[in-house]
Amino acid sequence: MDAAFTEEQGEIRRTLRELLLKRCGPEELRAAVRTRAGHDEALWRQLAEQLGLPGLAVERHYGGVGCGPTELALACEETGRVLLPSPLLATAGLVAPLVAALGTRAQRTELLPRIASGELTGALALPCASLTAALGLTGPPGGAWAGGGRTGGVQARQAGEGRGWRLYGEAAQVLDGHTAGLLLVAARAGGYVSGRTLLFVLRPGVVRGVRRTRLTALDETRPQARIELRDAEADLLGSADGGVPEALARLGASVAAMLAAEAVGAADRALERTVEHVRTREQFGRPIGSFQAVKHRLADLYVSVQAARSAAYYAAWAAGQSSSASEDGSSAAEGPYGAGGAAADAGVALAHALEALGSVAAEAVQLHGGIGVTWEHDIQLYFKRAASDGLLFGPPERLRARAAELAGLFAGRTGREAVTS
Repeated sequence: MDAAFTEEQGEIRRTLRELLLKRCGPEELRAAVRTRAGHDEALWRQLAEQLGLPGLAVERHYGGVGCGPTELALACEETGRVLLPSPLLATAGLVAPLVAALGTRAQRTELLPRIASGELTGALALPCASLTAALGLTGPPGGAWAGGGRTGGVQARQAGEGRGWRLYGEAAQVLDGHTAGLLLVAARAGGYVSGRTLLFVLRPGVVRGVRRTRLTALDETRPQARIELRDAEADLLGSADGGVPEALARLGASVAAMLAAEAVGAADRALERTVEHVRTREQFGRPIGSFQAVKHRLADLYVSVQAARSAAYYAAWAAGQSSSASEDGSSAAEGPYGAGGAAADAGVALAHALEALGSVAAEAVQLHGGIGVTWEHDIQLYFKRAASDGLLFGPPERLRARAAELAGLFAGRTGREAVTS
């Protein structure tokens, strides 16, 4: 592994950081989350036009930049530093790769260029489970999260020969689902006994039978929505052969690396702000940062953030290796560079990053004193991001347990032996 970033990767980071410093200050952030879209649409268009951010990992012949998980992780680290509300994760991390992996040639040709240009944002509706569960990061991949029983989730039926599909059901928490132009919905088709999980496309402009409700979220910078479907017209993504759980599992390593890098960026910036505060906040006639106890607490946080950053970078690199290997057919699902090994690395990285962000945010509030929890101060935004991410993408112990399972750490051992060791 070459740990040095390329010149292109360094330029992506520098350019994005400079742009966000100019366009995503505290006041702009607060104004953006209160808009209908939940993000600054003008800034999103600028990020698409100048940096090609939505199409960062889309192939060049579809109008994308043609990069991979490492570049996406670097971008997420910078957006995480400023808590940028944007459809980057949902669009570039989830929807675009699934369209590329499962869509027909006509669907890829139609949708990917519009996603890469920033014209079309996307959201993935997973009805009955958290995102990390569907991606196989907290348990074995399967299709039960799309419906799983006689009722619940989202169910699909064919409307007739050549007449498409109809969807019924509800997805309770969809990231950026309230205004996404393109919705990918996981649904169960084929009945209770022989049912299978498929992905369906709700095209831009389709409103009949679709109700979107923006939810009140703990973290305003990560909008969520409830999607209700009542006889909604949809097109099947790809073929009816299935393979959706497996496609999501292959995507797990890349998405976990993005989330880990984003959490690291937020933790790093929260720590920077805390260090700035303790240098100027005085008690007993001297800055509180000069007290040894405060220095030790900050030093521990710094080590935790740097370790989480290294783990996130490695996870992104491993995800890229796994993706390259699967494309040329040179690697199996197991092994250090297979899908299983990359998912294990990414799960551990995400667990470490979530814990680092939680620790930094909690200490930041403590060291800021009472001002840290006031609505007007920015540090409370990082605390809310930490709490929200822990609920949405954790818990860390389940991520680590699944990584241990993928790595085969407890293979061939009894439950008592695995616990006591």
